[in-house]
Amino acid sequence: MVVLVTRPHPDNETTAAALHARGFEVLLAPMLRFEPLPFHDDADARYGAVIVTSANALRGFESHPEGERLLKLPLFAVGEHTAAAARRAGFAKVISADGDAASLRDCVLAAVKAKELKRASTLLYLAGADLARDLAGELGQRGFTVVTHTTYRMAPVIDLPREASRGFAANQVDAVLHYSRRSARAFLDAARAAGVEISALAIPQCCISDMVASVVRDAGATQVLTARSPDENALLEALERALRP
Repeated sequence: MVVLVTRPHPDNETTAAALHARGFEVLLAPMLRFEPLPFHDDADARYGAVIVTSANALRGFESHPEGERLLKLPLFAVGEHTAAAARRAGFAKVISADGDAASLRDCVLAAVKAKELKRASTLLYLAGADLARDLAGELGQRGFTVVTHTTYRMAPVIDLPREASRGFAANQVDAVLHYSRRSARAFLDAARAAGVEISALAIPQCCISDMVASVVRDAGATQVLTARSPDENALLEALERALRP
């Protein structure tokens, strides 16, 4: 069985390895392209902690001399994948929320309740250019000052790889994995441009969240499965339910 992975590079390589271990064949069609942005910070700024909702926000962070002083701060990560990226970047104290942005918000609030973080603290939010949730605003309503630094953007990929287009045209793809609303939209646009939208949407679409699922469902997909939690293990379990019930 062949699974098409829309996750951006280089994380799609990890996904491919996990799928191969489960006995699937893999087609890689990254629908977003990582583009780093310069990191410039006020050397006099004082933060109580760093918050991160994507491992991409930390890619190349260790190469910024201005960021070295931040490595001593506690970092709150949305999940273990992002937490691992933070540790690789040099952060010593990393707290994983093991969920989504709402879980991260609650994790920060729990740290205040446990007196591990002051509510009056200024938080540094390392973020992407396109945010699905106003985490900074939610924390601001709870008394925090949040300074957001945009460290990257994800640009849509216009075309499907030729191998993926041929696979859909020949009905040789058995399922698609979707990781974000933006990548799902880019996938739909690329499939439409390649003339394979009907066959691409006729197979199971496995989505990491309900928000992502709504994109492909609104486009006409009828076999839409959602991960029970917003992480890749749960997404691969949804894939197993779709193809190996």
